[in-house]
Amino acid sequence: MLPIAVVNNHGQFNHLISRALRDLDIESILIPNTTPPDDVATGYRGIILGGGPDIGRAGRSAEYLDLQLPVLGICLGLHIIAIKFGGEVKPGRMGGYGAVTVSVVDQDAILQGYPDTIQVWASHADEVITAPPGFAKLATSDICGNEAIRHQDLPIFGVQWHPEVSHTFEGYRVFENFEKLCQG
Repeated sequence: MLPIAVVNNHGQFNHLISRALRDLDIESILIPNTTPPDDVATGYRGIILGGGPDIGRAGRSAEYLDLQLPVLGICLGLHIIAIKFGGEVKPGRMGGYGAVTVSVVDQDAILQGYPDTIQVWASHADEVITAPPGFAKLATSDICGNEAIRHQDLPIFGVQWHPEVSHTFEGYRVFENFEKLCQG
């Protein structure tokens, strides 16, 4: 079985995504965000767009959204998805990393198994202000209206928070659910 590509967008937690997947016995490879899309299309069964400091350093990440593979965007990865499909990302009013209480409004495939409210670790330096057309809201919080979204027709998901860090309640569930989507 092909591995999942974890796209390194220069975020401080990208190595933890790979570690979390390895701990769950999910094969993955951390790849540079400059990897040619054709290499990603033929070498992987799913894509996780990792976080990062700046949309300007996202490399070819937006191009990977055209590959017909399941995609999970984390933090900056969510922003890449939103912008690519016509949403709006702006600086958040809460800024840096911290604990956030998130309300799950639709468990859908990626949030399956979570309770209605979870505590997560997130950065809101930037956030999705307006979700793109054709996307459904999966989770919200008092500080961000789009904590998690999904494309209504394609297996493309994004979360504002970091499921790979220990401060996020049962973050492993996001990765297990994504693995199920990648198996198909």
